[in-house]
Amino acid sequence: MIVLALLTASLAILSLAILGCLYRLIKGPTRPDRVAALDTIGINLLAMIAVICMQLRTQDFIEIVLVIGILTFIGTTALARYIERDAVIDTGGDELDR
Repeated sequence: MIVLALLTASLAILSLAILGCLYRLIKGPTRPDRVAALDTIGINLLAMIAVICMQLRTQDFIEIVLVIGILTFIGTTALARYIERDAVIDTGGDELDR
């Protein structure tokens, strides 16, 4: 009974954290702030799904956690590369060729 109440409280706290990150995603003054907020939303979403798995006492959503984790990593890496180079995919060639 106490464990269920703690899990519900943790879901509420994670929801508030996602709302705070949504604010940073919308109002972020720079692109790196927005990327960090988006990455944090993905991590909080993973945590929420894990807490829901514990509440329901099931392991059915573990694959979803893995997929979201991989997509969050790939998305953050692509956005960081875009911020650094203004391109996600290299067109080839070195700096000397330009």
